[in-house]
Amino acid sequence: MTDCGCEKARQDLEAYLRGAVELCHTQHTEIKEHIEGCPACQDEVLVENTLTEAIQRSCREEVAPEDLRDQVLAKLRAAHSVA
Repeated sequence: MTDCGCEKARQDLEAYLRGAVELCHTQHTEIKEHIEGCPACQDEVLVENTLTEAIQRSCREEVAPEDLRDQVLAKLRAAHSVA
């Protein structure tokens, strides 16, 4: 068992939580194992999940305009590729 460390786990936490395909099986396993043994990262997971759930509940009836969605996704991809 290897520990990927808090910095790596937090860097890829959003991708891990949504089951992103950009994380290989090894990365996913390392992050999972780290979180299971790290109370600070467990707290971070709780915050991320709570925030995601709150946003989903508040936006159930809202639909973003297609161009806004495309702009946001493009900025997220650009930010992720820089990190």
